Amino acid sequence: MKKDLISAMALCSLTAGAQQAPLKYPAAPQDGTVYEAFGIKVDDRYRPLENDTAAATLAWVEAENSLTQSYLSQIPFRQAIRDRLTRLNDYAKTGLPWKGKDGRYYHFYNDGLKNQSVLYRASAPYGADAEVFLDPNALSDDGTVALTGFYQSPDGKYSAYTISRSGSDWTEIYVLDTATGELLPDHIEWAKFTGAAWDGDGFYYSAYPRPEAGKEFSNANEYHKVYYHKLGTPQQEDVIAYENAEQPLYFHSAGVTDDGEWLLISGGGQGFGNSLYAKNLKGKYDGSWLTIEPSMDYELDVIDTTPDGRLLVSTSKNAPRKRLVSIDPANPAEENWQVILPEDPQGGVLVSVENAGGKLLAVYDRDASHHAALYDMGGKLLDEIKLPTYGSVSFSTSRKSPEVYYSFSSFAYPSTIYSYDMASGESKLIKSTAIDGFNPEDYVTEQIFYNSADGTRVPMFVTRKKDLKADGSNPTYVYGYGGFNISLNPAFNASRLFWLENGGIYVSTNLRGGAEYGEAWHEAGTKQKKLNVFNDFIAAAEYMVDHGWTTPDLLTIEGGSNGGLLVGACVNLRPDLYRVAVPRVGVMDMMRYHLFTIGWNWASDYGTADDSREMAEYLLGYSPLHTIHNDGTRYPSILVTTADHDDRVVPAHSFKYAAALQAADTGDNPKLIRIDSKAGHGAGKPIAKQLDEWADIYSFIFENLGRTPKSVTAE
Repeated sequence: MKKDLISAMALCSLTAGAQQAPLKYPAAPQDGTVYEAFGIKVDDRYRPLENDTAAATLAWVEAENSLTQSYLSQIPFRQAIRDRLTRLNDYAKTGLPWKGKDGRYYHFYNDGLKNQSVLYRASAPYGADAEVFLDPNALSDDGTVALTGFYQSPDGKYSAYTISRSGSDWTEIYVLDTATGELLPDHIEWAKFTGAAWDGDGFYYSAYPRPEAGKEFSNANEYHKVYYHKLGTPQQEDVIAYENAEQPLYFHSAGVTDDGEWLLISGGGQGFGNSLYAKNLKGKYDGSWLTIEPSMDYELDVIDTTPDGRLLVSTSKNAPRKRLVSIDPANPAEENWQVILPEDPQGGVLVSVENAGGKLLAVYDRDASHHAALYDMGGKLLDEIKLPTYGSVSFSTSRKSPEVYYSFSSFAYPSTIYSYDMASGESKLIKSTAIDGFNPEDYVTEQIFYNSADGTRVPMFVTRKKDLKADGSNPTYVYGYGGFNISLNPAFNASRLFWLENGGIYVSTNLRGGAEYGEAWHEAGTKQKKLNVFNDFIAAAEYMVDHGWTTPDLLTIEGGSNGGLLVGACVNLRPDLYRVAVPRVGVMDMMRYHLFTIGWNWASDYGTADDSREMAEYLLGYSPLHTIHNDGTRYPSILVTTADHDDRVVPAHSFKYAAALQAADTGDNPKLIRIDSKAGHGAGKPIAKQLDEWADIYSFIFENLGRTPKSVTAE
C-alpha cells in the first residue's frame, strides 16, 4: 500500500544546517581578457571557458559538477523527491491522432516512463489493431536520441523522420518504406532547423556545411542552404534548391503546399518575421521565384491553397495581431490581397489556422489563453468551440476529411483529447488523463492583472491549492520568458504538481516581449526596451508579496533560455526580492552572444554590441555576466543549469556567469552550476534525465527555503 509520510512543512531557520556553510568553489580558468566595444572597456577574464573542449575547461566542469552533486547529495529528502516525481510522471500520455497519407491513423503514446514517446499506427484513431511504427527508444541505449519530426510522401509510400542526438539542434534525416517499416539507405547529416518537404521521389531539406571537427556545438552557423534529395542517391549528390550566398547568416526553410503546386522558402535572421518566396513546381510562371514578401519585418505562414489557386496566408503585415488573407500568385502585391479573416475584433492574436475539410479552424490568443472558432472558406463564423477553462488547444485536421480532433490542457488540467463534429458543433471526449494521487479539483487557476513599473497592465496566471490563504506563508514560484514573440499559455507539467501539492503557489507571467497581444507587445520588450521585461517580472513578484501571498524569503524565480537571461538580470536588479533563483540554459553574456552558433539570429530582439555605442552600453547595463554585485550585497541561493550539447545557447554563457558569480562578494548563499551530459537546450530530453534534473532543482529550492517537502513512499 501507499502511505503519506508528511513532515510538518514548518518554516525552519533559513541559515541553519551544514548546507549553509560557505562553499569553496573551484578556480575557473581565466586569462585577464579586457576588450573594447566602441571605446567601452569590457572585462572578459573568463573567456577561456568559451572553449568547451579545452582541458582546463573540462577539469573545471568536472570540479563544478562534483561540488554540486556533493551539495545535493547531502539533502536528506532528495531521493524522496525523485521518487515522487517518478510516480507523478508515471501515467499514460496519448498524443493527437492524425490521418497519414497512406490512409492509416497515427499517434504518439507513452505508457508511463519511457524516455521517448512511441509512434503507433492503426486502421482507425486509437484502433484496437494499433501497432508500433517507430520507437525512438530503440535508437539509443539511454533515450538521448529524440524523434523530432515525421513527414510522409504525398502517396504515403515513404516516411521520412528527423532525429536529434543528445539534445543538439543538429538534425539527421532517415527514410522508411511506410508499408513494411524497412529502413532505406537514405541518410542526411548536418541538417538543422528543417523538416522534409516531399516533392516527387524526393524531398527538400535545410542544412549547413559540415562543421569543423571539435567545434560542432559552438562555432557560428553560416550558409544555410535548401537542398533537394532524390531517394536512393547519396547526400553528396543532393542539389541546391535555394541559397543566398550574399547573406551567410540567414537561414531558410522549405515547404511544399498540400496540392504539390508550390515550393515555399521562408527566410529568417534579420527582422522579427520572415521573408517568403514561392516557385511553382508544375512549370507555371516560367519556373521563376515569386516574391511574396522580401523583408523579414512581418510573419507570413502559408496555410494552404484555395481551389482557384490562391495562397492562404496568415500574416502580421499591416495587422500586428495577424489576419488571414488570400494571395493571387499572378498578382502577389499587397494591394491585391483579399482579407478572409481580419484582425480579431475581440483583440486577440491569430495563433493558427487550419483547413479542416474545406472549412477554417482558427485559434486566437486572448489575454494569453486560447480560443477556437470555425469559419467557412469565405471567413463567415460558423461556430465558437467552447473550451473547459484557461488553456492551450491543438488541432488535428485534414484538408480532405471532415474529421477533427483536438487536445486541451491547462496548469491543473492534463492533456485531454476530444473529437469535434463540425456539422453539429459538438465536442466528444475520447481520451482523458488520470494521474495517481492527483485531483485537479483540489486546485484553482486565477488570472490576475497587475501594473508594471511604467503602469503597463500585465497578466499572469496563479495556480494554487484552493484552501491556501494569503497569510504570507506560501512558497511561491514565479516563472517567465518575455521574448521572441513567444506566448506563455497555460500548459500542463506533471513535475510541477510536486510544487503545488506541497503547498506552493505557481505563477506564470505574460511579460512584454512575448506574443500575447501581438507585435506591439513583443516590440515593447526588445532592444532598448528590454528593461520593460525585467520590470514586468519584478512587479509580478512584488504583487505576490504585497498582496500577502508570500514573502521574499519564500520566493523562487526560474526561467530558461531567454528566461534564464531574465532570471539572471532580475537577480542583479533586485537581489533582495528572492530567496532562490534558477537560471536555466540562459543567455548570460549579452556582449558576445551573437558570435556563437545561431546567436546572431537573436539580434532582432536584443540588438548587438556591434551596432552602436548606445546599444553596447545598454546591453552591458543589464548583461547578467557583467552586472553581478561585488560589494557584499546578499544574493539569493542560485542554481545555474546548462548542458554539454546545448548548441542553441552554448554552455559558455552559464560557465562564465557561474564563475563570475562564485568569485564575487555576494554573501554565503550557495551559487552552484549543474552541467548535464549528453543533453542540449531541452527539447527531446529523455524522461530519466528530466526527472534527475527536476529532483535536483526542487531539492535545491526546498533546502534553501528551509522547508521539508511532503514525500510519498511505497510499502
